[in-house]
Formats: sequence, structure tokens, C-alpha cells
Amino acid sequence: MDTNSTGLVPLHQTSSRKRLDHKQETICIFGTGDFGRSLGMRLLKSGYPVVYGSRDPRNSTLLPSGAQVFSHAEALNTSKIIFLAVHRENYDFISALSDQLDGKVLVDVSNNLKMNQYPESNAQYLSQLVPKTNVVKGFNTVSAWALQSGSLDANSQVFVCGDDNPSKQLVMDVARSISLTPLDQGSLLAAEELENYPLQLFPMWRLPLYITAGLTVFFFLYYVVLQVIYSYVTKNTDQTYRMIISIPNHVFPIVSLILLSLVYLPGVIAAFIQLRRGTKYKRFPDWLDRWMLCRKQLGLVSFAYGFLHVFYSLVKPLRYTHYWKQMNRIVSQVQKNATTELEMKWVWRSDLFYALGILGFFVFCLLGVTSLPSVSNAMNWREFRFVQSKLGHVTLLLCTAHAGVLGWNFFLKSTRYTWGLPPGYMLSMVIPCIVLILKLILITPCVDRMVTRIRQGWERKRKDSSNLKV
Repeated sequence: MDTNSTGLVPLHQTSSRKRLDHKQETICIFGTGDFGRSLGMRLLKSGYPVVYGSRDPRNSTLLPSGAQVFSHAEALNTSKIIFLAVHRENYDFISALSDQLDGKVLVDVSNNLKMNQYPESNAQYLSQLVPKTNVVKGFNTVSAWALQSGSLDANSQVFVCGDDNPSKQLVMDVARSISLTPLDQGSLLAAEELENYPLQLFPMWRLPLYITAGLTVFFFLYYVVLQVIYSYVTKNTDQTYRMIISIPNHVFPIVSLILLSLVYLPGVIAAFIQLRRGTKYKRFPDWLDRWMLCRKQLGLVSFAYGFLHVFYSLVKPLRYTHYWKQMNRIVSQVQKNATTELEMKWVWRSDLFYALGILGFFVFCLLGVTSLPSVSNAMNWREFRFVQSKLGHVTLLLCTAHAGVLGWNFFLKSTRYTWGLPPGYMLSMVIPCIVLILKLILITPCVDRMVTRIRQGWERKRKDSSNLKV
């Protein structure tokens, strides 16, 4: 055996020997369902002997090759680590095995059908059934598919909690040996949170999706009034076909621009709150905290709507109605023997409109790419902040200018207001213009210097009214 000058075994050899010992230990699994079979298959590939405990060992024929199957009591005699892969409703057999489970590690991998379904977590309930057993909660956030496909095709994080640290460490070592990444979540009190975690359905996406759905429905109905109902009431013409391509192609850019401005508005509001307070050591309001936490999701939905706008715009010249209008215009000019003069104002307007749209979408694509974890992890904080903040505001400016050029000077003409209602692009520019104006104030040297000092820890001194002399 290699030793150093002090006669002690090197630490790296000790840790590697411990991992080897753990691999040689037999792992017992109670439960022969999908998860139990997938976990056993993964453990067998990593060199662990696997033993299954089943109510009916003779009918357990779908188990992975190389595993053994016994009754619950017989399987307990072979291992000190037991994975319990059964639902809480089937825990009734555990109490009868309390003596055999004394001092062993029982890993609860179960989940419930609903959040907070029981007064206590499944792991805490188990610890009450077998009080002399070291219960550890873990592996419940990993699916059977993830265990079968490997860590390259699924999330490799495993959350672990328990009251006994050596038992917890033993379970974490098993997770590492099968190429998973264990994360210690503390005591068994955290088990309830771990059991609720897999039941959450896009928790950070709810507010962005609600906002997106509300804006989409509002502006769709708004344009139905402007382009369909108005034409039917005043001209008795059927314009319902516009609801398929034309109206969505108005709605997508409007909602995308508003969502993009909502990404940067909370940061601007936070800066003004810090300026007013003169310190960064006070919590923001809860609504602002929640808003700032979902900025990435707002940006991604905005990017998706921007993509839809691009594709819908490419389809517009291919539609029959577009072809029909162009042909009618040509035939009309031929019949009248007339030509239309080239107006440079409209040439500049159209070229500028498309140029701003292309540049804005290009920078928007950069923002979307850098939000990917594989890209953002390769960037330092300054680079990431430059892209997401500086280029983000440039994107907002370009897209707002794109919408402004579309409107040109039409906002001054009363004929453009259908039933007194402003066009949708005008409404879409309200919040972006507010954000850009507030941001312009913040980047002025005197204000920017003060914000920087506050964020570096400086606090405004407040006079103590008790020390003022009357």
C-alpha cells in the first residue's frame, strides 16, 4: 500500500477506495415498476449487485438481467441500502419489517398525485413508521426515462435530504457513481418541498404566459373590430379572411414589442426606487421581485412572437388576395393608360422600415442565443450583462423605431382612427417609449454616477430628527 512520509494513506486513495467499497455493496430495491426497473438497470451497469424485494417474486419476470428477486424480508438481509419505489398507499408492509430495517438506510423515491396531498411528506411518514431507520429522501426528481437514457439526454441533478448525514452521504455517493449530480437540501423537513417540485407545471412561466395570453386576445379582438366589424358595418364587405393571416401578423409584433419592453421596465423601476431610497439594502416590493424573476421567460416569449411575425410576413406576398390586388392595380393602370410616379419619400420609408426590422430581429436573435445555458455559461458576467442589458436596449430601440416608421405621420391624420380608435402599433409603442425615456434619464452622467455608487454599497446619510435643535 502506498503511504506518504507520515505513514498515512493519501486522501485521494482513501476516497477512491470508499467509492469502490460502495460499488461492491448490494443495493436493494422495493418495487418492480418502471422506476424500480430503470434504477436497477442503471445500478447494474455501474457495477452494483442489485436485489429486488417483491410481494410475489415468482411473477416478477420483467426485471433487468443480472438482478435477483426475493421476498421483502429475504431481500433486506442482503443490503443496508434500500430504495423504496412504491406509492405511499402501499407502505403497509413496511411496519412489519421494522426490526430488519433497524439501522439501515431507506431511500424514499415516491411522489404524490397532488401538491401537499398529505399533512406530512412521504419521507416523514416513513420515519414515523420505522423510527429506527435512517430515512433519506432522494431520486424523486429523476424520471425512469432519465435513468434509462443516461445523463446526456436528461437532467442529472438529484436532490437529497435527510436527518442522518452519513446516510445522506452514502446515498449521494451512489448517485455520483451512476453519473448523477447529487445536491444536499438539508434535513428531512425539506422532503415536502422536494415532493412538490416534480408536480409544479412551469412555475416561472405562469405570469409571462398569462400576460401573453391577455395581450394576444385583447389585440386580436381589437383588430377584429378595426378591420372586420368596421368594414361590415360601414361598407357591408366581408373581411373575415383577415383573421387568418393579416390580423395575426399585426398581433404578433405588437405583443412581442410590449413583452420586450416589459423585460427591461422592472430594471428601470428598480433603479429609480434605489435612487429614491438612497440605498440598495432594502427589499424591493414583492410584485417587483416576482416581475424581475420572470424577465427571461418574458423575453423568450417575445422572441417566439417575433419569429412568428417574420414567418407570417414572408407568407404575405404568396397569398391569393395579395396577388389579386396587384393584378387589379396593373389592369386599372393599363385601362387608364396611366403610370404612378416613384415617390422618394415612400422609397426611403419602406427601405428604412425593413432595415430597422431586420437589424432589430438580428440583435434579438443574439439575445435569444446568449440566453441558452450552454452559451451563457461560456461568458463571464460582464459579457453576459453587456449582451442582455446594452444590446437588449438597442434591440428595444430598433424594434420601436421599426414600429414608428410603420406609422410615419399617420397618427396626425384623423382618417386613420377607425371609430376614434388608434391603430394597434400606436398602442404598442407606449410602454417601449416610456422605458427608453426612463433609460435615457438613467444613463445621463450625473444620474448614472449616483446609481453606480448606490449599487457599490454607498448609502445616503439621513438626518436624525432627534438630534436637530429647535
